[in-house]
Amino acid sequence: MNERTGGHGGYGGREDTAPARAVLATRNGGKITELRRILAEAAVPVEIVGLEEFPEIGDVPETGLTFAENALLKAHAVARASGLPAIADDSGLCVDALNGMPGIFSARWSGTHGDDKANLDLLLAQVSDVPEPHRGAHFACAAALALPSGEERVTEGALRGVIIRAPRGTGGFGYDPIFVPEGEHRTTAELAPAEKDAISHRGRAFRALAPILAELLG
Repeated sequence: MNERTGGHGGYGGREDTAPARAVLATRNGGKITELRRILAEAAVPVEIVGLEEFPEIGDVPETGLTFAENALLKAHAVARASGLPAIADDSGLCVDALNGMPGIFSARWSGTHGDDKANLDLLLAQVSDVPEPHRGAHFACAAALALPSGEERVTEGALRGVIIRAPRGTGGFGYDPIFVPEGEHRTTAELAPAEKDAISHRGRAFRALAPILAELLG
């Protein structure tokens, strides 16, 4: 994991005692709950709301060439539109034998955005002749914080593992049924939600962001 900084100014100088509010750039209730739980465990007094409170904010095109660029695009757009600090993440699966792809194209690898089965089937076909020792991969996530002032931070998390030859498990989403984390025999689709959260790339990126939120917003 690493942190990068940029921009100018800050969000300090808060004189009231109410918790700072920040927008997580998603309408996915699971992500909101996960970040709230991580901040509570880290005793970070920041109130997280989702985009359901801002129906006027539309989807932000993910035109960046890296996970960090896409996360920052979303975070800055939402910070400008809401007037609040904004957090966004971007993630995907990076397969060693495919030179790190599908990467930022993970959700639309088959050509249709969000078609999990088509994406998974295509990827399995592409690595069907790759022998076991070379089926390494990792899930990667970049989490970005953008302040209305333009200041920004990015943290990153990763989860190493291998790609198996046939899907297993009914939990999770995306490529979870074909990914076995290092040190595990189960796929991420076979892990309980709490087990997955504890080791996931997104959980690691969000946990790395927690002390930054405490510093800038707490």
